[in-house]
Amino acid sequence: QVQLVESGGGLVQAGGSLRVSCAASGRTFSAYSMGWFRQAPGKEREFVAAILWSRTTYVDSVKGRFTISRDNAKNTVSLQMNSLKPEDTAVYYCAASPSWPMVLTTVAHWGQGTQVTVSS
Repeated sequence: QVQLVESGGGLVQAGGSLRVSCAASGRTFSAYSMGWFRQAPGKEREFVAAILWSRTTYVDSVKGRFTISRDNAKNTVSLQMNSLKPEDTAVYYCAASPSWPMVLTTVAHWGQGTQVTVSS
């Protein structure tokens, strides 16, 4: 059974940092794109960042502030979020896709989500 389990969300003041991580189990994901989406209240789920081997991609609003990384040996992917803004507040979902680039419709596996709240 494939599982993606997120950890590391929380509450932080604007300008602060958080790191969210995702542990995958049930299969090897080294050939899969791994990434993060987020969903704020009343809004659609949006792509944040993805990584496959040495390739990374980010939504424009987080470029220069967020960094995605992965450890294929441990089947984990992390998102380091710096200079956080209130508009980054959302539930962050770990995602795995057999395709690149990663888009919502190609995601094969989802985590349960972790809340990130940035106060002003």
